[in-house]
Amino acid sequence: MTTDVRIGPDGVARCAWATSDAEYLRYHDEEWGVALHGDRALFEKMSLEGFQAGLSWITILRKRPRFREVFAGFDPDRVAAFGPADVERLMTDAGIIRNRAKIEAVIGNAALVAAMDDGELDALLWSFAPSGPRQRPESFSDVPAVTAESTALSKALRKRGFRFVGPTTMYALMQSGGMVDDHVAGCWRAA
Repeated sequence: MTTDVRIGPDGVARCAWATSDAEYLRYHDEEWGVALHGDRALFEKMSLEGFQAGLSWITILRKRPRFREVFAGFDPDRVAAFGPADVERLMTDAGIIRNRAKIEAVIGNAALVAAMDDGELDALLWSFAPSGPRQRPESFSDVPAVTAESTALSKALRKRGFRFVGPTTMYALMQSGGMVDDHVAGCWRAA
């Protein structure tokens, strides 16, 4: 077992990052690397990954309930209708990340998703998932921050007008949405 795997308080071997916090542990076991489908769910994940840029993911996880509340459950149609007053309202909400560029990007991205056909965002994102067998990472040093697929996904989204969708952010989306499985060898989820 590598040092990138730790035994949790329940005696289960997990990716080491997941054992430092109860919310991380839950997220690791129930969400990270699990195939996620649906335009709304993927829009939420894309939005939260954009908010995470430059911050710790645990910060986003702890604020996620409030994000869901103030961003209308990440319903693309509802978020696309947000206007300047909503941006100002969000800028004063200490329960979220108050970054104007990120807030405006979520609203703009929502309009792009709302203009798509049902299932189109899901199909687009998943079309960039690597195909074929992948070698299980032995340690976190084997896990890339960017891949050819995440770079291509970023370019495709930017071409459509999406913002805060850089290659690193898109690889994080691919990991969290189960398009790739980066649970390290020895983690129970890698079994």
